[in-house]
Amino acid sequence: MDRKHWKVFGRIFRKKSREPLVNRYASRRKSVFAETYDPENDDEDEGARAIFPKTDEQRARLCDSVKNILLFRSLDKEQMNEVLDAMFEKIVQAKDYIIKQGDDGDNFYVIESGIYNAYVGEDQKHIHTYDNRGSFGELALLYNMPRAATIQAETDGKLWAMDRQTFRRILLKSAFRKRKMYEALLDAVPMLKALQNYERMNLADALIPQTYTKGDRIIKQGDAADGMYFIEDGKVSIRIQQDAGEVEISNLEKGGYFGELALVTHRPRAASAYAVDNVKVAFLDVDAFERLLGPCMNIMKRNIGDYETQLVKIFGSKNNITDIR
Repeated sequence: MDRKHWKVFGRIFRKKSREPLVNRYASRRKSVFAETYDPENDDEDEGARAIFPKTDEQRARLCDSVKNILLFRSLDKEQMNEVLDAMFEKIVQAKDYIIKQGDDGDNFYVIESGIYNAYVGEDQKHIHTYDNRGSFGELALLYNMPRAATIQAETDGKLWAMDRQTFRRILLKSAFRKRKMYEALLDAVPMLKALQNYERMNLADALIPQTYTKGDRIIKQGDAADGMYFIEDGKVSIRIQQDAGEVEISNLEKGGYFGELALVTHRPRAASAYAVDNVKVAFLDVDAFERLLGPCMNIMKRNIGDYETQLVKIFGSKNNITDIR
């Protein structure tokens, strides 16, 4: 499910009642699925993982179906393999109900093929159609809530499903581990001192791990900006193209960050960035940047002045840096 449809369901919840969600469902019979999950105390034996054997052809189809699912973007290779192992194929026929509003959440679903309609309310108002792509069913699993909508197949199709316990263990434990991993990194970035603790936690959740090998170009001068980077490990060389070739203007290490200037100024990249050695970075896309780093904007704008000062020292002027004006 993409950001747009998360917002749709959020509006539905809010419209249904002004009462807090926790209170609204407090009178329901306690569900067998309503237990809480504590990722910090999850010592589950790795051998207990759910594994559904697949042919190479099935695995290839599943990889193609999940590659653009927002929930999985921050998973590393090992975690993604665990996701692929844990998903099982579900064949559906036209008019089948996949989930019903108000029921307990049992599975999370990724669409391989078929058309599916989402309905809400007592009058089952149609709110969305999934056409051979997308995913659904995560809200009830993430937030211990009954199903927010009914999903019915309009055509025959195929789904990939993951049971609730496996979904929560992989996704929530992954988010917990990532947050803990990035806490120290974000605490070491002076600019982020302007953020409250909960804002830093939200930032940690939004970061996407990326790796580069020695000599890789991470960003290219003149390209449109898609996000910024925090260095987790390794060194990064920042270079500007001149008539005689590229000239290094700075060298960044763990705790450093780059790529923010083009986002602040809404201009193309002012410089290129290269991996000096093997580099691990945490990437923050432009949407998350605008949503989460508002309190740091003044600091980043002040950094433009520091950047210009560096250029004057190196080149004697800043006339060729058009995107920071």
